Amino acid sequence: MTDPSFPEKSPPGRATVDGDGVRHHDRALVLHPAFKTGPRSVHGAVYAGGRTPETRLEEAVGLARAIDLNVVAADLVRISEPKPSTLIGSGAVARLGELIQAEEIAVVVMDTAISPIQQRNLEQAWKAKVIDRTGLILEIFGERARTREGQLQVELAALSYQRSRLVRSWTHLERQRGGYGFLGGPGESQLEIDRRLIDERIIRNKRELEDVKRTRGLHRKARRRVPYPVVALVGYTNAGKSTLFNRLSGSGVLAADLLFATLDPTMRRLTLPSGREIILSDTVGFISDLPTELVAAFRATLEEVLEADLLLHVRDASHPETEGQKADVEAVLESLGLGTPGGDVLGQRMVEVLNKIDRIEPEAREALLEQAKRRHPAVAISAITGEGCAQLVETIESKLGGQLLTRSYHLAHDQGSAAAWLYQHGEVLERRDEEGHSELTVRLSPEDTERFERRFGVTAVVDQSGEARRSHG
Repeated sequence: MTDPSFPEKSPPGRATVDGDGVRHHDRALVLHPAFKTGPRSVHGAVYAGGRTPETRLEEAVGLARAIDLNVVAADLVRISEPKPSTLIGSGAVARLGELIQAEEIAVVVMDTAISPIQQRNLEQAWKAKVIDRTGLILEIFGERARTREGQLQVELAALSYQRSRLVRSWTHLERQRGGYGFLGGPGESQLEIDRRLIDERIIRNKRELEDVKRTRGLHRKARRRVPYPVVALVGYTNAGKSTLFNRLSGSGVLAADLLFATLDPTMRRLTLPSGREIILSDTVGFISDLPTELVAAFRATLEEVLEADLLLHVRDASHPETEGQKADVEAVLESLGLGTPGGDVLGQRMVEVLNKIDRIEPEAREALLEQAKRRHPAVAISAITGEGCAQLVETIESKLGGQLLTRSYHLAHDQGSAAAWLYQHGEVLERRDEEGHSELTVRLSPEDTERFERRFGVTAVVDQSGEARRSHG
C-alpha cells in the first residue's frame, strides 16, 4: 500500500553517505513482513501486548524518518512461508520492484532481520539499497552518538553486525592478496583479511570500553562516598524521558518527538523539596526486537540502570500499544538481571510514570492509573504541561525515604560543626535545646549515618532496650 499521507515525489536533498551507502533524504520504501505462522522470534507473527502488524509498520516508518529518509511508501507484505533466497515470494518481489522503479526509490527498509544472502538478492532484484531492522537502528545510533563512549559502543555493535555480513557469495571479497607460500600458504582472501581487520577493531573497542567501565565504576564509588541516590529514567523510545528529565532538572537535553532522540546517558544533580540531593540519569530508550549487538555493546551504559537506587519507568500512556511497549522494556530489564516482570525486585525499585496524559481523555486516564496501581506504584503526569510532576517528586522522596535511617544525637553546644553537618546532609526532624547540649533527631542515609558517627565520634542515643531511639516524624 502506498500511504497517501506520504509526500509527493521530490528531488532528493543534500545527502550524507555512510559506510553502507545509505544517503539521508533518499527516497525510501518501508516494508514490514507479516508472517501468518511461526514464533515471533523467527516470523514476527505473535507480538507482545497484542500488537498489530500495522502499528509495527508505523513504528518502522518512524525509525526510517529518524535518519531523515524520505519515506514515500510503506507496505505490509503477507508471507505464508519465508523464502531462503529473498524472504518474500517472487510475486511480491516483482510487484514491489515495479513500485520501486516507478517511485524512484533508492532505499528499501525491511522491518525484520534478513540474511546477507537475502539482502544481496533483493538488492540485485530491485536495484536499490536494502537494509534490515538491525542495520536501520545501528544507522540511527551512529548518527545520535556524541560522546566517545557512545561512539565506541555503536562502532562495536556495527562491527559485529558487519562481520556477520561477510559471506563468500559476495564476489568482490574473493580476491586474493599476496602471501609467500612458505609463510602463509597461498595467501589470504579479501574476505579473510576483512574479517581479520574487523576482529582486530572489535578487540580494540572492547579494550577501550573496559577502560570506560572501570572509569564508571570509580565514579559510582565516588557517588557512594558522597553519596547521592541515583534515580534512572527508563522506558520505550519516545516515551518522553528526556522531556521529563528537563522538567525535573531544568536541563536542556534534546527532547524531540523522534525515536532515539537521546542516546548518550546524561546525569544531573537534583535537590528534592526536603533538601536531599539525588542524581537523575536519562538513559537510552528501549525498543522491541532491540538488536543483540546493541544490547551487548551498551552493557557499560546500562550498568548505570543496574546501580540505580530507583527506576522511573516512563510510559507513553497515550500510545495504543503502551502495554506492549511496557512488556518490551521489562524484558530488557529482566535480561539485565533486574528480576522477572512484576517481580519483587522491580516492584521495590520501580515507579511507573504514565506520561502524556494530556493526550488522553480523563476517564481513560483514571482507568489506566487504577489498572497500573494494582501492579506497581504509578503516577500519571504530563512532562509537557507539568501536571502530576509534583506528585511524582513526592513519590520519589517517599520511595527513597524508605532507605533512610532515623537517629537522635546529643551534641554539646560547642559541637556546632557537627550540627551543621547534619543540617547539610540529612533532614532534621526535631531539635530540643537543653542545658549544655542539644538533641537532634535526623533522617540520614545509612552511608551518611556511618560517616557522621565516624567523623565526629558520636553515637545515636540508645534507650533502655538497647535500640537506637527512632522518631517516626
